[in-house]
Amino acid sequence: MLDLALCVLFSSSLFVIFKLFSKYKIQTLYAIICNYVVACLFSTLFYNGRITVNELTGKAWFLGTLALGILFIVVFIITAKTSQKIGVSVASVASKMSLIIPVIAGVLIYKEVLGPIKIIGILLALIAVYFASIKTRTLTVKMETIFLPLLLFLGSGLVDTSIKYLQTTYMEKEDYPLFSATVFGAAGFIGIIFILLKSFREPIRPNLRNVLGGLVLGIVNYFSIYFLLRALENDFINSASIFTLNHVATVLLSTIFGIVLFKESLSKKNWFGIGLAVISIILVAST
Repeated sequence: MLDLALCVLFSSSLFVIFKLFSKYKIQTLYAIICNYVVACLFSTLFYNGRITVNELTGKAWFLGTLALGILFIVVFIITAKTSQKIGVSVASVASKMSLIIPVIAGVLIYKEVLGPIKIIGILLALIAVYFASIKTRTLTVKMETIFLPLLLFLGSGLVDTSIKYLQTTYMEKEDYPLFSATVFGAAGFIGIIFILLKSFREPIRPNLRNVLGGLVLGIVNYFSIYFLLRALENDFINSASIFTLNHVATVLLSTIFGIVLFKESLSKKNWFGIGLAVISIILVAST
């Protein structure tokens, strides 16, 4: 349970760090790219096997990591903007409820059975995103207010679905650490290429804040995944329960962080949406 608690703490901290980026004038894109380089280095340090270029490029999942690298950067940027412009709690809800997308993919691709309880959970999740995103006293909501959480919801779900597809189709269990390092490395490499191309129009100026922000984000990002994998190794709680507890606790702790650290104001409709989110996560993750 300690591993799960640490996973929740690090996962919730990601949203807080993104919020702090805007406060301390840290350029999100540069920090995110630095974050993936740091996360890749940490993954490599914790990998016990020997890594060769030929072995790595020969993996069936290698090309898929390049696409995932782009997706990782895009989703992290959306997460940052959602946290900064709308709030930590909304970003957490939209991100964590995206688990319904791999559930639906499981039905369409792997012919998994979707029972009535999971269907109810999916419908509640869509309603919850709307109510958690409302920042006015009426039921109306500006398009830009719902657009970012919706993009985050879809993007996070696409990431989880892609990883699940690569995992079930091409990956062996012993490849997990190397796969993580490769995805992080691909995201960092693609980000660096983008910055170099951008530098032809706008010269790159060294910024210690961006590097420090990326360093902190990378460490927290890596350990959020590291402790989740450790939690999944236990013999007392099944993986479905672990994912459920992780998602629900992250939503709740992120909400508390938003209220305590950033004085985010949540209306009754927002609390209603968060409550629906917790219920939907439990229903969708139920066996």
